[in-house]
Amino acid sequence: MKKIIFTEKAPAPIGPYNQAVLAGNTLYASGQIAINPTSGELVTNNINDETKQVMENIAAILEAADMTFENVVKATIFIMDMNNFGAINTIYGSYFNEKTAPARETVQVACLPKNVNVEISIIAVQ
Repeated sequence: MKKIIFTEKAPAPIGPYNQAVLAGNTLYASGQIAINPTSGELVTNNINDETKQVMENIAAILEAADMTFENVVKATIFIMDMNNFGAINTIYGSYFNEKTAPARETVQVACLPKNVNVEISIIAVQ
């Protein structure tokens, strides 16, 4: 049985997918980019602000599923330029307890939706 998770505190999907799906006690969240859910505008003025918006979008989805970053067991980070890894990693890391941080991979890609610099997806367990 699956339950669709939706919150207006995160960007609405722009295609045939949902923000997240809860299957049993596992949450699968779609990749988030730096769209401000209030204005609908992209936050791309710098990599720190962009990454923070991505993480805030993930936080809103976790909250809608009655979870926190402590529930995250897996993360995937897609970035356009590996030279931004340090800045992205610093912002990303500030949302986790280093001792209980999730498993993760970071991959440089050729292009991301709306030509953003970073997209992050997560899997969380209650």
